[in-house]
Amino acid sequence: MVRKFGVYLTDELYEKLQEYVNKLGVRSKSKLLQEALRLFIVEHQWKLGGNVVGLIGIVYDHEYPDVDNRLTDVQHRYISLIVSTVHIHLDERKCMLAIIVRGDAERIRKLLNDLMNIRGVLLTRQILLPVE
Repeated sequence: MVRKFGVYLTDELYEKLQEYVNKLGVRSKSKLLQEALRLFIVEHQWKLGGNVVGLIGIVYDHEYPDVDNRLTDVQHRYISLIVSTVHIHLDERKCMLAIIVRGDAERIRKLLNDLMNIRGVLLTRQILLPVE
């Protein structure tokens, strides 16, 4: 079944929507909005709880005092959630840490918050998917 409903958009947002429909070759604005809603739901569904699997990406300044030790300490506190990690050197100062996680969404949220609150962490991004 398909349902039709109205959506109000600012002129600026409508123009951007039309631009992407044209540039990406999408059949219609409806198709593009459906895909955007699916992505939004998948991106935020983990926040509702349950079991999830995914990746936490962290960019940090390894020159910041004790940042490596603090990152390691947090990982050890949540070791039951962490499947694997990869350390990548981005340049002379910055590193990226990719942490593969699996487990309870609420505990992973706490892990993510603890990682984000470490001084020297510049950026975090997560991709977490529900496991049913």
